Amino acid sequence: MRHITLNNGIRMPILGFGVYQIPAEQTERAVTDALAAGYRLLDTAAAYGNEEAVGRAVRNSGISREELFVTTKLWVQDAPAEHNTRRAFETSLTKLGLDHVDLYLVHQPFGDVYGQWRAMESLNREGLARAIGVANFYPDRLLDLILNNDITPAVNQIETHPFFQRADYQELMRERGVQIQSWGGFAEGRNDLFANPLLAEIGKEHGKSVAQVVLRWLTQRGVVAIPKSVRSERMAENFDVFGFELTDEQMTAIATLDTGSSLFFDHRDPAMVERLGKHRLDA
Repeated sequence: MRHITLNNGIRMPILGFGVYQIPAEQTERAVTDALAAGYRLLDTAAAYGNEEAVGRAVRNSGISREELFVTTKLWVQDAPAEHNTRRAFETSLTKLGLDHVDLYLVHQPFGDVYGQWRAMESLNREGLARAIGVANFYPDRLLDLILNNDITPAVNQIETHPFFQRADYQELMRERGVQIQSWGGFAEGRNDLFANPLLAEIGKEHGKSVAQVVLRWLTQRGVVAIPKSVRSERMAENFDVFGFELTDEQMTAIATLDTGSSLFFDHRDPAMVERLGKHRLDA
């Protein structure tokens, strides 16, 4: 496993396991299988509804806490944001059954982000969240947050895949000390990703699948990836991406797939802002 070092010196695996859209009743088994396959970075969120299952798998794994890197995320909070952020964090920590998380992210760039961030800065200083960051922040929102707060986000988790590559944004983040992390690395199969002729040909040259080519492309760019699967054989395949290297020519060829646009939705779209910004979790 390769690791990257965040802006506060914390080491983070460059490849992990995500549990987005895995039903809670399947999550414990999926995480158990992922840990058995070698994954040590686990990515969940309060909004996913499966933190408790992730925590059970961690506790039952027999793997020391120091070997694991656990991420969860804060959903949009009502006022007073600072108070409610701490309450939400404590709820997540209780569900996970842990005494700290390794990375805590603002899940959406909505609501009183600055109140939420101040509370997260306090959690970081107290050692309850070893690193803090954001998700789904576009460049203007990220830069504004950096300029007006004490702690620069360690990570920004954003949609990143062969059809929406974010190369310019990655460079801006690198300049500011923010690590890019991908969600939707396989584009959820959209644009027939798994049958893409270019990716398939590159895979054939290395004796690898399209999924392995995509994960190698992400990690070779320095992007942290968190592929999801409920099949143990696919987990093992996704984990096996460090025994080969894409050539410069192959990396350049993959760059031609970039459309420059989201395949899902734009967080700056007014309808999406209203939909996500008004949504609240039950717990």
